[in-house]
Formats: sequence, C-alpha cells, structure tokens
Amino acid sequence: MLTIRRDTLPAHLAARSDDSHKGDYGSVGILGGAPGMAGAALLAGRAALYCGAGRVYVGALDDRLAVDPICPELMIVAADALPALPRPACLIVGPGMGNANNARRVLCQALRVEHALLLDADALNLIAGDGELLALLQARGGGSAGSLLTPHPGEAARLLGIDISAVQRDRNGAIQQLVALTGATVVLKGHATLVLHPGQRLWRNSSGNPAMAAPGMGDVLTGIIAALIAQGMAVEHAAVVGVWLHGQAGDEALAVGGGHGVLTASEVSQQARGVLAHL
Repeated sequence: MLTIRRDTLPAHLAARSDDSHKGDYGSVGILGGAPGMAGAALLAGRAALYCGAGRVYVGALDDRLAVDPICPELMIVAADALPALPRPACLIVGPGMGNANNARRVLCQALRVEHALLLDADALNLIAGDGELLALLQARGGGSAGSLLTPHPGEAARLLGIDISAVQRDRNGAIQQLVALTGATVVLKGHATLVLHPGQRLWRNSSGNPAMAAPGMGDVLTGIIAALIAQGMAVEHAAVVGVWLHGQAGDEALAVGGGHGVLTASEVSQQARGVLAHL
C-alpha cells in the first residue's frame, strides 16, 4: 500500500504560460442540485473554479437556480441544457441530484459521455439499485473517458449490497470489490481515504482531520478532482492528488481558524486554492 503525502503525489499541474487563456484549462460540468439541494452542486462548482478549471457549468435540476451570488463565474443552466463540454473535460454527476425519474434519465445520458465522468452521492445510489445503469458504467472502460466513483461508506455498502459495518471492517477489501464491480477508479471516503485504480496499487491518504466531518465536504472533493482532470491530469492521478489536496486544505483551514474542531465545506474549498498554488 502506498501512502499519499506531499512528497509521494504521482503528478502535478504544469505552470501556466504567460499567454494562456481559460480555454487552456479545460471544462467541468456538474449535473445535480434538485430542489432543496442546490447547494451541493454549487459547492462542487465553486471548488472546481477555485482549483483552476477554465470553464465550469452547473446543470441544475432546480430550474429556479439562475446565478450563484458567491461565484457568478459559474455558468448555470437547466440540466437538460448543459452544453457539450470542450475537452479536456470532466462531468460530475450526483451532488444534490435526488432520485426522481428525471434524475435517473439525466444519469443514463451522462453515462454515455466520451470523456471523464465523476459519479458521487445520488448518482451512486441510483446505480446501486439499477442493473441497466450499472451495465452502462461497466461498459465505459478506462483511458481519457474513464470513470471515477467517490462513495462514502454508506454509498459503498449500497453498491456492494452489504452493511456499512462490513465496509468499515474491511475497507481495503471493500474498495477492491468496488473496482472489480464497476471497472472504475474508486475513492472510498472516510478516515484515511483510500484510492484504487484498476490494476494498480492501493493508496491511503495521510491528510485531513475530524473537523471535516461536515455537510458538503464530498461535494468540494468532487469539484477539486474534476478541476485537476479538466486541466489534463489523468483520472487515477487526479484522484490521488485531489484527495490529498482536499485533506491538506482541511488541515490548513483548521490551523487558520484556531483549531476549534469545526469546519465548513466552503472554508475548505477556499483554502484548497492556496494549497494547490504551493504545489
């Protein structure tokens, strides 16, 4: 098993050239944000912006969402109107998506995209109970059109059809089963988050702290990883770097805040930009 630390990160983003423009830094799309849960999609989008993605689109299932007053740079459209993403690109599906029929339809379409796809939250719950969706995921394969799953223990348990306690008793075994089931790169979140890409060695993260046990942290992680992929990092490398970056941002945000043991996802998202800059 490999330990994820600053000095073991498998890849880094190249320095930006003086004459670069936003089109050089890829595109991130986000499908989610059903009524009452729009914040999840916005958190993912903000994290992608803070970590350097050139364009970030939010395809919201809540048609009342028109603009993000915190990050008006986000381009917000209806989920069905999300444009084809200029490559390199990563599409996130799941944050705040819910499980209604329109959510399943959106996910079914997304599983056919020909670039990197990151599935989290409700997207994983929908796949867990649907053989057709699972088959579409399994058919995607690897390469630049690879798939990445970021389940917490509960979502992992639903995908595997076992109890959460079984996942937590054998996290190494659970992530291996998830990779075998889906053919995707998997990030199994939790204390000492694990990352496994098909055919490669298991990574175990060393950054992060209990103050990050708060709503929206997973949405921030997805945005960070997607931004790295959009800027040209391989899916398996972006997963490892993104997990460490997310945890390190939490560690630094906690230190800045005086170490009181409570963080918000927004604080971690903003801190991630500085951590990435120092890399």
